[in-house]
Amino acid sequence: MTLAVQIDQPGGPEQMKLVDVTVGEPGPGEIRIRHHAIGLNFIDVYQRTGLYPLAMPLKLGMEGAGVIEAVGEGVTHLKVGDRAAYASQPPGSYCELRVMPAKCVCVLPDAISFETGAAMMLKGLTAQYLLKKTLPVEGLKHGDFVLFHAAAGGVGLIACQWAKALGLQLIGTAGSDEKCALALANGAAHAINYRTENFVERVKAITGGKGVKVVYDSVGKDTWDGSLDCLRPFGLMASFGNASGPVPPFAPATLGAKGSIYVTRQTLFSHITSREATQAMADDLFAVVQSGQVKIHIEQRFPLAQVQDAHRALEARQTTGCTILTL
Repeated sequence: MTLAVQIDQPGGPEQMKLVDVTVGEPGPGEIRIRHHAIGLNFIDVYQRTGLYPLAMPLKLGMEGAGVIEAVGEGVTHLKVGDRAAYASQPPGSYCELRVMPAKCVCVLPDAISFETGAAMMLKGLTAQYLLKKTLPVEGLKHGDFVLFHAAAGGVGLIACQWAKALGLQLIGTAGSDEKCALALANGAAHAINYRTENFVERVKAITGGKGVKVVYDSVGKDTWDGSLDCLRPFGLMASFGNASGPVPPFAPATLGAKGSIYVTRQTLFSHITSREATQAMADDLFAVVQSGQVKIHIEQRFPLAQVQDAHRALEARQTTGCTILTL
């Protein structure tokens, strides 16, 4: 028997319970992994509350790192004893031990710790597809301005550093002066406290009235309208989350009136549908972390048994950088 976090119905953090589960042998295309650390992400909240509806009972968690204990038929890129990390569907990483599909599980380089691996896979691969694949029609080049909301969060701090390495001028928003200072310390060219400043006016001032080529927005409802107003003509509004709630319906004609802008709603799991794509993105992430250009900041650690407290802190926006669950 092993411990796992499960919910029987959508709701608040109190719905999460530690339950005993039996873990068997991996089938074809699967592996069994014993976790050393587990990542915490906002998508876990969306699934817990039912914003992203899934069948119940549901085991939560989308990323982790540990050691491979068993390998199913047909799995050739992993072997027993490998250090490994993943961001993967289906959910279920909030546990000590699990059987799961091998496709999105990657060998973790020896130079990267289990805690770092667990903290960076979902957030780091998200930053990778945003900055490398989710690009405006005119592309991004050295010196271009981009706007990144929640810049002091787990994805945001990685994106700040990676954008600087790519020569981009990232304008970050955050909800406190302390979080703005953190974004600046991690490579943001500018930081805006959206609680005390009008971020649209600041972006226009920073860019000389031109606006940015792309907005990366995981906040959703609260920042949507302002974000559209920050874009230059033919710019890209890249939505990848709903921390403040889902974006309400809008008239497509609005996009024309604001400069023929583009809108996309991205998810990591559209980008890691194949073993090859997952590995290529992970290799890019591992390289930039090992180079020292991107450092993974683990600012909060909670024992697995305190997962309810971890979710409360995340939802209250009391966290910065990455949060992990420990075993």
